[in-house]
Amino acid sequence: MITIQKKNNLIIVAVIGEFTLSDYKEFEQQVLYQSHFDGKANLLFDWRDMLDYTVDVAWEEIKFMRQHGSEFDRVAVVTDDEWQAWGTWVFNLFVNANVSVFKSYEEAEEWASASDRIDS
Repeated sequence: MITIQKKNNLIIVAVIGEFTLSDYKEFEQQVLYQSHFDGKANLLFDWRDMLDYTVDVAWEEIKFMRQHGSEFDRVAVVTDDEWQAWGTWVFNLFVNANVSVFKSYEEAEEWASASDRIDS
């Protein structure tokens, strides 16, 4: 199950339990909708309560990020799990965004709420 909320330019996705393909499709729809109307967004993935994910989610994530990875400025992942942190490093190969892993939700939200854009 996932929850998705938006705070200014930040889209927060919390995963609870198993992360399924239908959850990921919901995430895709929300993010594409937001980026279509609001431009580039920052993402915050809260994986602290994620127990597992299905293989099709991993494949869908790679496809989605290869296609839409340039639509994000910052991507923060909150996790204590070393495998999830490693997976984030792999994820970083497919996006043109600043990606970082955090153990503290507050630090991740603060970092992800900032912008890498330079306004003229």
